[in-house]
Amino acid sequence: MDPLLPDPATTSVFLDFDGTISTTDVGRYLLAALGAPEWWDLHLRYERGEIGSRELLVDQWALISCPTDRERLVAVANEVALDPGTGPLVEALRAAGSEVSVISDGFGFYVEAACTPFDVDVITNAVDFSTGELVFPHQDRCCPCSTCGVCKQAPIKDAKYRKQTTVLVGDGTSDRKAALLVDVLLAKDGLAAWCEETGLAFHRFATLNDVRRLLLGGDDS
Repeated sequence: MDPLLPDPATTSVFLDFDGTISTTDVGRYLLAALGAPEWWDLHLRYERGEIGSRELLVDQWALISCPTDRERLVAVANEVALDPGTGPLVEALRAAGSEVSVISDGFGFYVEAACTPFDVDVITNAVDFSTGELVFPHQDRCCPCSTCGVCKQAPIKDAKYRKQTTVLVGDGTSDRKAALLVDVLLAKDGLAAWCEETGLAFHRFATLNDVRRLLLGGDDS
C-alpha cells in the first residue's frame, strides 16, 4: 500500500487525545470513577446534537466530586494507559519533517502531562485548581458554531493557510467538524461510524501503529 503522505515535510498532523492517544476516553473514565451518574445522560444529549461540547464539559465537570483535588484527579487519569504506538508515530512523523499537534476537547488537565514525553504542541481545555473551574483558552467565539470548548477547526484552517497538507486522527464526536476540513482523515470507533453514515471519505485505523503505517508506509515493527 502506498503511503498517504507523498510529501510529509509539508504536512500538519493533528491527533485527538481521548480514545486516540489514550486507550480509552479519560474524561469518561474520570466521570465513572468520581462523578455523579447524571454525566451519562449529558453525554447522550451531546451525541444527539442537543448541546455543544462546551456546555457538556461544564455540566459534566460540575458533577465531579473533587474538582479542586488535583492530586486525586491526576492519579485517576493516569490509570488510563496510552497507545504504545504514540511515541513511534510522533518520532516517525517528525523525522519525515511533519508538524505534529494534539488537539483535545476534553477536561484537558491530564493531556499536557501525558504528551510531555513526545514534545508536541497541545491545544486543549484547562482546569483552574484553585477554584475548581473549567476554563476554555481555545474556544473560538468567531466560529459560526461557537459551541465547542476547543475549536478543532481553527488550527487546521491555520495550517491550510500555510499551504500544509492537513491530517486528522480521531475517534469521536468532537472530531466531526474538524474531519470536514482536513485533506486526509483517519478514523476509528464512533467517528468511523459517522463517516460511513454521512459518506465522508476516511481511512480506518485501530492503533497508532496502523496510523504510522498508513501515513508513512512500511511495517508495524
